[in-house]
Amino acid sequence: MSFLYAAPDFVAAAATDLASIGSSINAASVAAAAPTTRILAAGSDEVSTAIAGMFAAHAQAYQALSTQADLFHAQFVQLLNSGASAYTGAEAANASPLQPVLDAVNAPSQALTGRPLIGNGADGAAGTGQNGGDGGWLIGSGGRGGSGGVGQKGGNGGSAGLWGDGGNGGLGGEGVQGGPGHPGQAGGNGGNGGNAGLLQGVAGNGAAGGLGGNGGTVGTGQSTNGGAGGDGGSGGSAGLFGGGGAGALGGDGGNGVGSDGSGGGAGSGGDGGNGGFFYGDGGNGADAGSPGAGQSSFGSLGIAGEGDGGDGGNAFLIGNGGNGGAAAAFGFPGFGGNGGLLFGKAGADGPGR
Repeated sequence: MSFLYAAPDFVAAAATDLASIGSSINAASVAAAAPTTRILAAGSDEVSTAIAGMFAAHAQAYQALSTQADLFHAQFVQLLNSGASAYTGAEAANASPLQPVLDAVNAPSQALTGRPLIGNGADGAAGTGQNGGDGGWLIGSGGRGGSGGVGQKGGNGGSAGLWGDGGNGGLGGEGVQGGPGHPGQAGGNGGNGGNAGLLQGVAGNGAAGGLGGNGGTVGTGQSTNGGAGGDGGSGGSAGLFGGGGAGALGGDGGNGVGSDGSGGGAGSGGDGGNGGFFYGDGGNGADAGSPGAGQSSFGSLGIAGEGDGGDGGNAFLIGNGGNGGAAAAFGFPGFGGNGGLLFGKAGADGPGR
């Protein structure tokens, strides 16, 4: 038994294209009718008259066939449009009786816990740092965290229940340049990834930290510091099976301004999530960002809040530990995650550890 999948929008679009093609062909046929159906004979002799009459007869026969083809084309386009409407109606009819049933199933759980039994969590709105909604207790993936506003932390990704994927974290908002004589604003931290479903699912990844803002403009003999970069979000953890989510990069520090302006410190990299209880690798820790540039001997290193590398996630029974991330200047590299108790190797420490 074969199955047919139809997308009503595509069928309707095809009908529109066919109607346009038919209109173009019909216009060409009308334009050719006059010069081809009334051909003047090349001479007054019988042969010229017969040849002109033969070509004119062929042109008239073509116009008659063109009229029939145009009628068939119009009927075919009408059938396509009717089919698209029928598919749309069938989908609406199938969805209508099922949605109330699903709402009735989810209502008690939603009222008691604020979370449905079945369904995906809502994504956080962009620019708000809103957390993603958790997926259903039984089936459903977590929503993505919303990105942060200016200098604001990104939202965490929602977690799944039994079956489903964790949502990714939202990006940290970038810091803005400081006003005249003021330091730059620090970047927001990235959101953490959501945890995967207990029985099955993929853990969400963390999101990168925001960039620190540059120092503000200064007068003679003044200096301003750059803002620190935000920390990267940590990856979510798996349930019984599956790998942990990866940590995210730390944000870069902003640049200092003036003779003694210090660059903003680098954001630390996010930690990797832990692997599943029975099987799964730990997620890799992320690298720290880069410190902002400064004019003084210390400012050029961005030592205020130097960034550490993220630690790798751990495996439990079977699986490899995640690798640690690299650090910025004066930061500490991340530790590699532990390997599984039964089988697996530990992750590598970050460079310089």
